[in-house]
Order: sequence, then C-alpha cells, then structure tokens
Amino acid sequence: MTTPAKPPRKLSREARREQLIEATIAVLAVRGYARATLTEVADTAGLSHGLVNFHFTSKDILFSETLAYLSEEYTQNWQRAVAMAGPSPAAQLDALVRADFLPEISTPQRLAAWCAFWGEAQSRPLYQEKCGSKNADYIEKLEHICAALLAEGGYPGKADRVARAIRVASEGIWIDLVTQPEAYTTEEAMRTVLACCTAFFPGHFDGDGNLAFPA
Repeated sequence: MTTPAKPPRKLSREARREQLIEATIAVLAVRGYARATLTEVADTAGLSHGLVNFHFTSKDILFSETLAYLSEEYTQNWQRAVAMAGPSPAAQLDALVRADFLPEISTPQRLAAWCAFWGEAQSRPLYQEKCGSKNADYIEKLEHICAALLAEGGYPGKADRVARAIRVASEGIWIDLVTQPEAYTTEEAMRTVLACCTAFFPGHFDGDGNLAFPA
C-alpha cells in the first residue's frame, strides 16, 4: 500500500467522498473485493476510520458508491468520445474503442478495481444493480454503430455478434493489462482491439487499426 498523502484540512462533503472513493479504488486494486477493509481505505486516504464511517456507514455502501462512480465515469467517457466523433459510424467506432484506453480511464488502479468487481461472485448483484442499465446503453450504441458499418460497407455478419466480439476483446484486453502488465503497452492493447475492427470492417480500418479514410 502506498504511503498516504496528507489530506487538506477542509474539503466539501462531495470532495471528501470522492477522496474516499479514490482511496477505495486504490485499495481494491491491491487487496481485491473480499479482503479490502474500511481501515485500509482510511489509511490510504490519510483519514480516520471514524471519518470514513461518517461518509459511508458500511463497507458495502462504500463499495456500492465506488462502483457507481466508476460506472458513471466510464459512461461519460465513451458518450463524450462518440459525440465528438461526428456522424460517421467508422469514426464513432474508432472513438469508442480508443476511449477505453485513455490515460484517465485505463490506469492500472482503475483496471484492477474493475477486475476486482468482476471477479468476486458476491459482487455480481451489486454490479448488475449499478452497471446493468449503463452496460445495456453501451451495447445498444455499439450494435447500432456496427449495423451502420455493415450496411455502409456491404460486409457480411450480424451486428450483435460483431459488436459482442469487439466488446469482449476490449474487456479481455483490460484483464490482460492487469494480469500481464509487462506484456505490452496500453497503446498496443488499444491496437489489438482496433485489429478486430479491421477484421470486420477492412474497408474502413487499415492493417494497423487506423481509419482508412477521413471521417
């Protein structure tokens, strides 16, 4: 566990809660879901156990809020990326994949915290509660983009299967970055997922996963 930095004396309630959630992400990354404790969160944040209990009355509530925080952060990230990409489905798919590997989203701690939630059976009901509808929105958008690309390029395939393959590739690469951090860079991880885009949409993505024409 890293040595906690000395926190500011006074923070707003919302800022203090965010500080504790960030500390929870750090603890989850090291300890996992089942072994993480409120005491470790307090130590990592440089705060008293009592102050943690003031903001989050139990470990379950703190973990629930942490997962909701990560889920909202992830959702806002991909939605912003797609909105900025413009109307081209190829540009939107490119933006959607790249959004998963932005430095603020794919930090080792965040990826490990996500894996902690995915890996514990006891966290699955919580995951479904906090992430289910947001996951459905993401899947719907990805399938819509893939359907548009299949039609635009005259490619064979079903949009739901193509979208699933790309999504599973991205999630699997995240796990790989946690379990094999020295194997390859985040840039190479992103290129690997973009290679799936090339496989399904070769007229829109080149051999290195770049857009094959201006969006």
